[in-house]
Amino acid sequence: MRFARQRPVLSMALAACISAGLASCSSYAPAPKAFHEATIQPYRLDSGDRLRVTVFEQPNLSNTYTVDQAGYLSFPLVGQVPARGQTIAVLEGAIAAKLKKGFLRDPDVTIEVDRYRPVFVMGEVGRPGQYSYVPGMTAQNAIAVAGGFTARGNQRDIDVTRKINGEVLTGRTTISSPVLAGDTIYVRERLF
Repeated sequence: MRFARQRPVLSMALAACISAGLASCSSYAPAPKAFHEATIQPYRLDSGDRLRVTVFEQPNLSNTYTVDQAGYLSFPLVGQVPARGQTIAVLEGAIAAKLKKGFLRDPDVTIEVDRYRPVFVMGEVGRPGQYSYVPGMTAQNAIAVAGGFTARGNQRDIDVTRKINGEVLTGRTTISSPVLAGDTIYVRERLF
């Protein structure tokens, strides 16, 4: 009789443990709307991007330059030009404006991304690490480059960490979602 009275208490305790366990499994944050909006916005420069800068009829100024860790592009004659968070068009205008102040009469500056900053693929993949970013890359492409999923890898959705407007955000998204240069892709272990 005494055991029969304890049974509902044990059942409730077991149910509480199971629901707490399931709640922790679903306590992720889905990718915020800004994740998807960032993929259709103009590319924003950041540390590690290598740029091919061409100044028309100025071969001594035309070269490849890398955005440094502080987010600046060190350019001859004009010095440090802020690049972090800027679009290519804005940076072209900033360099041209600085060159116009006492160096060139009407500078024509064009910039192309020579090499994007890398993506990082972590978790349940064959070869976790840093990989070259290619425009149009999806999470699935990045995972394939990193050796594919391990036998324990969750192949439905992944966690992506992305810097948006200077803020670092993490959210869960599908493997077919586009990724951006500088993203960190984390493949979790599947539960079953």
